Amino acid sequence: MNMQLKQSGRATGFTLVEVLLVIVIIGILAAVAVPNFAGKTDKARVASAKSQIKNLASAVDIFEVDTGTYPASLNALLVSPGVNGWDGPYMKGNSIPNDPWGVPYQYSTSGNGYDIKSPGPAGKNTPISLND
Repeated sequence: MNMQLKQSGRATGFTLVEVLLVIVIIGILAAVAVPNFAGKTDKARVASAKSQIKNLASAVDIFEVDTGTYPASLNALLVSPGVNGWDGPYMKGNSIPNDPWGVPYQYSTSGNGYDIKSPGPAGKNTPISLND
């Protein structure tokens, strides 16, 4: 049995125009999709910062119930500051977590209250706090 393949003389494959058209379509799809995903990651980081701030605030509140005073710093939630009634550590782990952008949370006390803030995304001047 002798089988021969017939060649039509025409090469098969994609033309340059077809390849360029596919590249343009992929580029358009990427231009539409990437900004949508970028916005979602920022929203997720803001939500994570708010959640961490609430967790820190709960730990500060428990510290205040136990000792009668607010901690001088967030580290007092992990290591005894020598205050009577301290029954910590008030958080799991060996350190206070940084915000989702890698920056330490800002903690301050004033009078009968306290505030915990994250500076938020770099360059946007949109701090995130307990009251947001």
